[in-house]
Amino acid sequence: MQQKKKLRLDKFALLSIAALCAGVFIWWLVTDGLGLFRSNVLPSPVKVGQTFLRKWVETKPDGATLLQHLFASLQVALSGYLIGAAIGIPLGIFMAWNDKIDMFVRPVFDLVRTIPGIAWTSVMVTLVGIGFLSKALVIFISAMVAMVINSYSGIKQTKTVHLWVGQTFGASNWELLTRIAIPSALPMIFTGLDVALGSAWTTLVAAELLASTRGLGFMIQQARGIFRLDIVIVGMVIIAVTGALLSYAIRFLGNQLMKGGRS
Repeated sequence: MQQKKKLRLDKFALLSIAALCAGVFIWWLVTDGLGLFRSNVLPSPVKVGQTFLRKWVETKPDGATLLQHLFASLQVALSGYLIGAAIGIPLGIFMAWNDKIDMFVRPVFDLVRTIPGIAWTSVMVTLVGIGFLSKALVIFISAMVAMVINSYSGIKQTKTVHLWVGQTFGASNWELLTRIAIPSALPMIFTGLDVALGSAWTTLVAAELLASTRGLGFMIQQARGIFRLDIVIVGMVIIAVTGALLSYAIRFLGNQLMKGGRS
């Protein structure tokens, strides 16, 4: 069984690599290969690769290297994301578990969750200025909403029969929550963490386009203004790869916790 599963994973990996290589080849074909697009319209993968290597050591034209931009974005994104998790997950759990907390918090939450995260950027910039805190607060709101919704849904989906069994054996309300409801809600909670991570990452880049002096979004904005599409594409690739790696890390952690270490 394990060999068949490993074989399927190997085939999937090979297909993924083949699809990626085919995409890059088509990109090269329509640029350097056939010359269908000029470099100022669509840079070739060769030019983008050269720009990627140079940007690790060069600060032009935006005042920072690629690693400095990436670190600045990660610092802000993870700060807002972790605070959102620390508040959003317990809030969603207790809203689902306690009707009084649900009735008290839900009216405000229902208003906040309908507002796109990027819409808070102007408000935060006005309140705390352009910088780390304004972007972290925007990401916090964006990430917290997804975590509250998924944690709430996970607790609400706890099977009643499991709670009845716990009550039969004399479990307290707190034990029912921590030993039955929360463990059964872990798949939904980790789904919320994954969704919130994607939301936080995209919201960060959008916020950096409007209010930042460093970061991947700022780098893209500056490059767009001087028609350096090669730098724009480098930024897009780094955003995609970093987001995928972070998402994989969340899923891997969830598998370890929910399946006893089995992926």
